[in-house]
Amino acid sequence: MKLSFSLHYYANPGETLHVILKRSPSHGVKKQINIPLTCKGSACWQGEGLFLLKEPVDLSYHYEVRHGIKICRREWPCKPRHLHLIPSKKEYILNDQWRDLPTDSWLYSSALEHISHKRHSLFSSTKFFENTLCLYVQSTTSQELYISGSLPLLGKWDPAHALRLHQTAINEWACFLNTQGISTPFEYKFFLRDPQTNQITWEQGPNRTLRILPNSPLETHIYNDLRPQFPPEKPFRAAGVVLPVFSLRSKGSAGVGDFGDLLKLTDWAVLTGQKIIQLLPVHDTSQTKTWQDSYPYKAISIYAFHPLYTDLRQLPPLSAKDEKKFEKQRQYLNDMSQVDYESALHLKIQRLKQAFEQEGEHVLGTPEFHLFFHQNAHWLPAYAMFCTLRDTYHTADFTTWPEHNTFCEEELHRFCTTGTPHEKEVHFWYYVQFILHSQLQKATQYARRHHVVLKGDIPIGISPHSVEAWMEPHLFYLNTQAGAPPDDFSATGQNWGFPTYNWSNMAREHYRWWQKRLIHMARYFDAYRIDHVLGFFRIWEIPDFCVDGLLGQFSPALPLTQEEIAAYGLSFRPEFLHPYITEDLLKKYFGKWTEEIKANFLEPLGNDRFRLRAGNNTQQSIATRLKNRTDKKTNQIRQGLFALITNVLFVSDRTHPHLFHPRIAALNCEAMGQLTESEKESFSRLYTDYFFRRHNDFWAENALRKLPALVQSTRMLCCAEDLGMVPACVPDVMRQLQMLSLEIQRMPKNVGEQFADTRRYPYLSVATPSTHDMSVLRGWWKENQVITQQFWHEVLNKSGPAPQEAGPEICEEILNKHLQSPSMLALISFQDWTSMDKNLRAPDPAMERINIPADPHHYWRYRMHITLEELIKEDAFNTKIKAMLAMSQR
Repeated sequence: MKLSFSLHYYANPGETLHVILKRSPSHGVKKQINIPLTCKGSACWQGEGLFLLKEPVDLSYHYEVRHGIKICRREWPCKPRHLHLIPSKKEYILNDQWRDLPTDSWLYSSALEHISHKRHSLFSSTKFFENTLCLYVQSTTSQELYISGSLPLLGKWDPAHALRLHQTAINEWACFLNTQGISTPFEYKFFLRDPQTNQITWEQGPNRTLRILPNSPLETHIYNDLRPQFPPEKPFRAAGVVLPVFSLRSKGSAGVGDFGDLLKLTDWAVLTGQKIIQLLPVHDTSQTKTWQDSYPYKAISIYAFHPLYTDLRQLPPLSAKDEKKFEKQRQYLNDMSQVDYESALHLKIQRLKQAFEQEGEHVLGTPEFHLFFHQNAHWLPAYAMFCTLRDTYHTADFTTWPEHNTFCEEELHRFCTTGTPHEKEVHFWYYVQFILHSQLQKATQYARRHHVVLKGDIPIGISPHSVEAWMEPHLFYLNTQAGAPPDDFSATGQNWGFPTYNWSNMAREHYRWWQKRLIHMARYFDAYRIDHVLGFFRIWEIPDFCVDGLLGQFSPALPLTQEEIAAYGLSFRPEFLHPYITEDLLKKYFGKWTEEIKANFLEPLGNDRFRLRAGNNTQQSIATRLKNRTDKKTNQIRQGLFALITNVLFVSDRTHPHLFHPRIAALNCEAMGQLTESEKESFSRLYTDYFFRRHNDFWAENALRKLPALVQSTRMLCCAEDLGMVPACVPDVMRQLQMLSLEIQRMPKNVGEQFADTRRYPYLSVATPSTHDMSVLRGWWKENQVITQQFWHEVLNKSGPAPQEAGPEICEEILNKHLQSPSMLALISFQDWTSMDKNLRAPDPAMERINIPADPHHYWRYRMHITLEELIKEDAFNTKIKAMLAMSQR
């Protein structure tokens, strides 16, 4: 059998085109076959391959552009072409067009596929005639698609006798014609028919012409990627709820939400017409097994799920005595207003161990587990070994382990082999992850059947004490900390404590680490939020001797030379790198304790200047010295010393100490006092250029090297959290990659605005009134009466003084503005949904806040104040939400 390929493509000098075919290894051939193409002139590339087939086989293929052995470009990977080859056919002639990222790629996402459920019954390509002409059409229409033309077979342009195309995949349609008796060339065109109104819409443009060359054999001719041009249909828009799994409450849960509760949350979404359920990360964060692990963005594994989310109701029953004891503990925890992280986790682990004793070895012998293990063998044994060693040595800090502190593949194999001393512990963690996988998969399938999308969350970082940092340290800089520069969430920046990524090493591996992570996630979610997408343009990198984020620097960045600094009219001086400390500053920060601070932490330099003593000149050394002291005096001293340490104008580059970055937020720091008025003006110009102009093209290029490989590795709908100090290049890159932005009314992106206009949100966006990092709508209303009054007048167009409380009517009006926005998705937190009902809103909005970013020791413990069962019975409330969504056409 011969496969003949033809593709029009304008390549650069020195570039070649290749078609890459993949098929099942069970057929006794290589998994991947490379067929080079030859340019026949006029950008027409052709090539062929010969195959000996004894039985039908399924292939997928795509095209690549190479320069030598380097792959320069490849087609959009989310939609490979598929072929079903029949041995009796002598030749398949394929006429293709290059597949780039479609301008409406979101319509190809698995999220929209499951929400809209547009797919008709699939037409099998095995129903080929002896000699077949196949037309494969790319169209995102939700109507019926037909072909009509000059041939009698196509109805002679009579729509009543046209051929209806069959849907073969999401947004892919096919028409199969018997080539015997067909004379070419012939003209044809596509049209749509509305099944409800029978209205016909012809595609725009002139008639199409199809010509089969006279010397072509009467075999199977396949024309791929035909794209009819129809007027745009009404854009898809949907609404949903934002709620972490740990915050769910049901009658049968055990003090914390679980994967089983997602089924009831799906029921509520269906009842109210919501199509999206957005969660926070669900990965295992168990380092200390204390409440400090409640922070869900510092995972010890990018694959493993948190045992906290186990639905204990789905485990095998206990003996009557044990069941009674367990039920008492479960009910006690479930009655709590907030999550008791430590007690809930302890109960879940104990219950899982009891279940493992009862059924563990049997479960691990099932075909279902063997399939799960095979699919997850690249991480599961290492995770089980890590957890076992963490519990053995009572720490997740693998650098302190007396053995196995450096990962070794051979040691992993020996450690996890059956019959070794750790076999039972390893098998327990296998069992736990299989149970969690099964329960989340069940929730995923349930949501998909009901046309509801689960939206996951991809944290920007990992814990430095994680399986990934242990297994692949070459992918990280473990001596730095990732965070965020000062913003509306924190005046001193945020230090997340994550290692930063070694993007150079990740690029050498073609971003395999990220792609595997997203592919794994796509098994359970059909949309996802990229946490802090700005980190893919540049990350805020903080030295390991810092506590807050003020002495960080962007990485990658273009630091300044002394000559560049001088060009702004500012002669660089070494003291710009050292804390500016004067007598007046000491009195400002320490008051009556000034002399004590001088005696214990400082030494004089003369001319009313001081410096910190060696051993007390970093935030980490101060934090260590004052550790475990929380009295008011010590807290003031600690914060004052932290402020002094960061009171500099420049920081040295991490890798090139002779290059410099202006210190973030330095325009407002006391170190400006050492400058003349002329120097202050020069520094201000330098600062503005550096942070808002210098890096735009550089950061855009940097992001476009990384993000395409990530966002195009799956068909999940990609939504990005693009808040904070946003470079000017970010919106353009996100539009190019068709990533949904995050729009928050109280955090406008346009300079000079106090509040964003929801009517002007871009279509490719997520509109939300609040996030888990903010106070809820009712809480925000009470934070600043001046801002609230401005919102009352300018956004709600109300006169007079604003009410002290955001009543149900106010909250409903604000939510309606978000629902009526042009944004593709309007996602409302559960707390904000219930705020518009006087009977359902929680008594205290302060208790509804999930996170306080400025507090690195915040306890994540928010729970719904009513059960899901009670929520589902709130007919008036649920009917109101459904009506609001219908009114806003979501």
